[in-house]
Amino acid sequence: METILSAEKLNLYYSDNHALKDITLPVPKGQVTALIGPSGCGKSTFLKTLNRMNDLVDGVRVAGLVTLDGEDIYAPDYDVVGLRKRVGMVFQKPNPFPMSIFDNVAYGPRIHGQRDKKALREIVESSLKGAALWDEVKDRLNKSALSLSGGQQQRLCIARVLAVGPEVLLMDEPTSALDPISTQRIEDLIEELKGRYTIVIVTHNMQQAGRISDRTAFFYRGDLIEWGETDTLFQTPADKRTEDYITGRFG
Repeated sequence: METILSAEKLNLYYSDNHALKDITLPVPKGQVTALIGPSGCGKSTFLKTLNRMNDLVDGVRVAGLVTLDGEDIYAPDYDVVGLRKRVGMVFQKPNPFPMSIFDNVAYGPRIHGQRDKKALREIVESSLKGAALWDEVKDRLNKSALSLSGGQQQRLCIARVLAVGPEVLLMDEPTSALDPISTQRIEDLIEELKGRYTIVIVTHNMQQAGRISDRTAFFYRGDLIEWGETDTLFQTPADKRTEDYITGRFG
């Protein structure tokens, strides 16, 4: 198992609240890892440590090690802008910018210095194709992104992340605000992207985790209780708390 991201003895504090406790979890390259657990258990907090989004929250303190390709991403001289280019984030609610569909996707490449119009057009097209949205929007690229449906907006946000050429996609409950048909499209898209990208997804939906992930990690009250191959964890969990959560006894 080749690992691209890894947490070792990771602890995170929101002021006095010990939100993550000694988390050690490798993220296999080219696979989908699902993070499951009840609300407030630390799974979204953990996800955000992987590209230092928690840096933006006041009072956060991180101890332990998170590495990307063996390099400590919390080292004082680590390039955080470069980190977020390599490790992109898709949020729970679609958050397109109030600009055209084209400019949404071109935004990241422009920020990183791409000015060539032909190259930008190619990046926008390939990213929208990568997010399975091109055929739906190719004739209205200059229209506002806010005119798209919720499911289309979420795929646009995925295209926006793909446009900067990431290696890892972090997804924080990307379908929780979507209808079943849009959810299915996002799940199909994750299947298509798997292999080319490493994907870590937070989901409350047990069935979704079972359908799309190769490995699953179960969090509870800031602890990583267990993790492993999804089929094994769902069928023969090693810990009673995992079994109780999966079978709906709590959560």
